[in-house]
Amino acid sequence: MIRFVRTASIAPGKFGDALAFAKEISEYMGKKYSLKLEVMMPIGGNPQRIAWRAEYASLGAFEEIQSKIVADKKYWDIVSKGTAHFIAGSLNDNIWRTV
Repeated sequence: MIRFVRTASIAPGKFGDALAFAKEISEYMGKKYSLKLEVMMPIGGNPQRIAWRAEYASLGAFEEIQSKIVADKKYWDIVSKGTAHFIAGSLNDNIWRTV
């Protein structure tokens, strides 16, 4: 099992907008790719962060979805509307595997 986690720091004064965007992109991914993309917020540490988490059966399944996303114009249109809600350079991706 592969778990993908993306985190981003929310820009000052943009918490509500960032949360709405996070849910919008998650809903789109569910409808378009049947991908359950969870939206998460930290319990401790810096509270001005948000994360998305998805599970894939294998790295191959992860790569298949990622290659489709790269070519998905609507996905990039949604992303471009949300960039102002986050601090530039704060995006962080992690890929974990079950052992």
